[in-house]
Amino acid sequence: MSPHPSVPNFFAGPHIDRRSEVREDAAALRTIRADPTTRFVLSVGGQHLLLADQAGDTARIAFLDARHPLVSSAPESDLVLLGRFADAWCVLIDLPEQSIALPEATALAELRPLVAILPAPESALLAYARGLSLWRARQRFCGVCGQPTRSTRGGHVLRCTNPQSPHEFFPRIDPAIIVLVSDGDRALLGRQASWPPGRYSTIAGFVEPGESLEDTVAREVKEETGVEVDEVRYQSSQPWPFPASLMLGFRASAGAQREIRRGSELEDAQWYSRADLRSGRVLLPPPQAIAHRLIGAWLDEG
Repeated sequence: MSPHPSVPNFFAGPHIDRRSEVREDAAALRTIRADPTTRFVLSVGGQHLLLADQAGDTARIAFLDARHPLVSSAPESDLVLLGRFADAWCVLIDLPEQSIALPEATALAELRPLVAILPAPESALLAYARGLSLWRARQRFCGVCGQPTRSTRGGHVLRCTNPQSPHEFFPRIDPAIIVLVSDGDRALLGRQASWPPGRYSTIAGFVEPGESLEDTVAREVKEETGVEVDEVRYQSSQPWPFPASLMLGFRASAGAQREIRRGSELEDAQWYSRADLRSGRVLLPPPQAIAHRLIGAWLDEG
């Protein structure tokens, strides 16, 4: 197992003290809502309220306070306690897609196109908020009986309103592996047809029921490239809220079968030397992606 990275992956890190014990305390939640120092993050239909920037080269969250009409008028069911952020309580106002009057000099925006220009702590906060918002939108009804659900425990649990079967539902996370396979001198990279021309990245895929993470690594690499792997080693992980993934990063050594026999999911797959990747001819993943760290660590070893 690789040591924990000293610099956390993007969207991760010690930026938020979640204070999960407070979610059970109704009186404390009311106090936090009324506290003038509490910061409120507004999400509407999966988009987030940001300060409008005419230059377009920076982005910041437009925090609201308890006095703002969007906060004071929000029902308890739309509030989700996020925890402590930047020495203040932070609460998500999770509204369904609707038309609202936005504060002056603000705009709603999707998170993914902004990750390169948001400060890392605010990106992590919005990744957290986005994951909860999308889960809540998709769990409005009980998956057992079809009755509506209601928000409890600070917005982190949705409970079925059927008194005969009050099932509880918790935030959904989809584990996925992402792996850099090498044979020592070369790294195995692939590309999807939808990516920008020339971009290649590490191999990734979702964990299936009944699979270990190591089994998933071997299966995904074999399915997508035909290459066999051994010596699978965990490297680090990254929240990836598009929509609800946790990317589990691995390194693996190529096994006996190294000839590429591409499957149907990739447009192309190739073995690349360090010289190939350093030449600039291959467009690598952006720095915010865990794939970038996996590739960078391999390049540094050379």
